Amino acid sequence: MTEREKMLAGLPYDPGDPDLRDGRARAVALTVAINAEPDRDKRRALVNRLVRAADGAAVIMPGFFCDYGVNIHLGANAFANANCVFLDCAEIRIGDNFQAGPGVQLLTPEHPLDAIERRGKETARPIVIGDDVWIGGGAIVLAGITVGDRAVVGAGAVVTKDVPPDVVVVGNPAKIVRRLNPA
Repeated sequence: MTEREKMLAGLPYDPGDPDLRDGRARAVALTVAINAEPDRDKRRALVNRLVRAADGAAVIMPGFFCDYGVNIHLGANAFANANCVFLDCAEIRIGDNFQAGPGVQLLTPEHPLDAIERRGKETARPIVIGDDVWIGGGAIVLAGITVGDRAVVGAGAVVTKDVPPDVVVVGNPAKIVRRLNPA
């Protein structure tokens, strides 16, 4: 099993593997180009080379960073505001009509608590975000989390547990503060 296959399977992997280093270098080159491109249409073309956008029309504003890009799947009508970080060591699957405020972080990697183990291995768990989800500015979604359809994650929230559909969560750790009426 390759290190990439281990990474995507949620097994401990070596992030220093040459194939993974090359994948991150590709993503850096594309994110630098995206972040420097003032023309919306040219930026969208670069975004489509970096991530998998269902409709080819995803909008990612400058300041974006990711590990690989190829593990990010965006539904139709996806929007990520300035300075978002989507670390995609595992898949990040995002539904249609997604909105991310500025500075949103979606973080799939995890590191061992033991210092010796942490010296060369990490793991990653996928993040799944449903349709019509809004994540407010500065919010963080941790590895292994699912955010249900139509949920709202308040600005600055730290999501450490799955979020059911049709709720508003806020705080650190994020907690449900309101139930919404399904559309």
